Amino acid sequence: MKRCSILRLSATALVLVGGMKLALATPASLPPVQQAGGVSYLSGGVGSDQSAAIKDEMHNYPLVLEFVGKTNYGNDYLADIPVQISDAHGTVLLDTNARGPFMLVSLPRGRYTVTASYNGKQERRTVNVVSGAHAHEMFVWPM
Repeated sequence: MKRCSILRLSATALVLVGGMKLALATPASLPPVQQAGGVSYLSGGVGSDQSAAIKDEMHNYPLVLEFVGKTNYGNDYLADIPVQISDAHGTVLLDTNARGPFMLVSLPRGRYTVTASYNGKQERRTVNVVSGAHAHEMFVWPM
């Protein structure tokens, strides 16, 4: 009888520890994944918890976009940045606003044009998304 109780307690402990690991593996501070057509992305990074969670998630996305304003004292993260991503044929695949200084985008291999704007100043970049690598583009505007 004692052996059966010990086994039940051990099994209960394993379930609880497993559940705690699962809760730690999916941080609550990570913004939700959004979907636009065939493109999934997440955007955010406002606040240190969410910023850290996004930085931990970057390796899972083939394209990382970062938005900053350059000041005399360094760089400030920017939010609410209009972003448009087009494929090599000029077809717009994503047209949205970044909710924070980071945007992580899942795209298939290919060549894309990323356009972002801040205070009426537009920047355009051509990025190549390749298998097994991560493209990281930082958009910097003077403030």
